[in-house]
Amino acid sequence: MELMNGRPANCQGRLEKEIRCYCLLDSLGIEYQRIDHEAAMTMEACAAVDEALHATICKNLLLCNRQCTAFYLLMLPGDKTFKTSVLSKKIGSSRLSFAEPRYMEEFLDITPGSVSVLGLMNDHDMHVQLLIDDEVLEGEYFGCHPCINTSSLRIKTADLLEKIIPAMGHEPRFVTLERNPEA
Repeated sequence: MELMNGRPANCQGRLEKEIRCYCLLDSLGIEYQRIDHEAAMTMEACAAVDEALHATICKNLLLCNRQCTAFYLLMLPGDKTFKTSVLSKKIGSSRLSFAEPRYMEEFLDITPGSVSVLGLMNDHDMHVQLLIDDEVLEGEYFGCHPCINTSSLRIKTADLLEKIIPAMGHEPRFVTLERNPEA
């Protein structure tokens, strides 16, 4: 795996949703690095990517309440676990669970295994509330997919907060999740 600067020189064969991520970052003047790799469906599969990126690889989870009327994209460090019951209480939402893949595609134009904060650029109707665990903010860089799990990006955390999220129009909500949550 080789760390490359910016978008691929040749985007032929890449999905439109991936190219849209590069266009967004480029339009905001954001410097980023990219690694292309085999499909990474789990955090365990991202271990080698994590080493190469030297960034906080984020676990991005699309959650919803029981009625499927409120949706949340949770960003937390890849090695951190959480309990939905604890998060539910913290954000004042009824019982949370993982959203069905159809909502990932409908709201974020993303498939399972490719969930990324960058998918919020596709959420024009603001169906999804962004939740960021405080630990994500501790690293100078964070890692995410460009809406497809065959590439990973390294982006400055400050650029996420100061440029990317505002450009997507989503107001983040910060949460503090314990590393070893109690039931």
